[in-house]
Amino acid sequence: MRLLSILILSLTCLLKPAYGPDTDTPANRICGKWESSEKNLVVEVYPYRNTLRAKMIRFTGGVSKAQPMENITDKKNPDPALRSRKVLGMDVVEDLVYNPKSNSWENGRIYEIQSGKTWSAAAYLENENTLKVKGYWKVKLIGKTMTFHRL
Repeated sequence: MRLLSILILSLTCLLKPAYGPDTDTPANRICGKWESSEKNLVVEVYPYRNTLRAKMIRFTGGVSKAQPMENITDKKNPDPALRSRKVLGMDVVEDLVYNPKSNSWENGRIYEIQSGKTWSAAAYLENENTLKVKGYWKVKLIGKTMTFHRL
């Protein structure tokens, strides 16, 4: 029985990285699924190399029975070659890097699908279940902040 317990514990430790991010580290605390306060958007934050990204996994804006979210494309993208790509599953936040001094994620980029524009981005946890993401142009003081709640 003791051998079985040790085997299970060992397998759990070995397989943890394969099944998801190590959210125990400060840099990865925001990894996981988040829903906007308006409940019209769900993103999944995940590690990518030494940064964090967020991909869109559910949204309701612009969705109708005639055009479900699975069929909506990036039609406002400034690059004509990318206008046919599906929005669902697309990375909308890239390159966020954790700054332990400010306890925030900085130097990222956020893509606004409605306009096709890319903005600078930063994020911070208001509490363990509330994430604030700010899109801004050059100066953090001027921009738009979105609130997300952990799912």
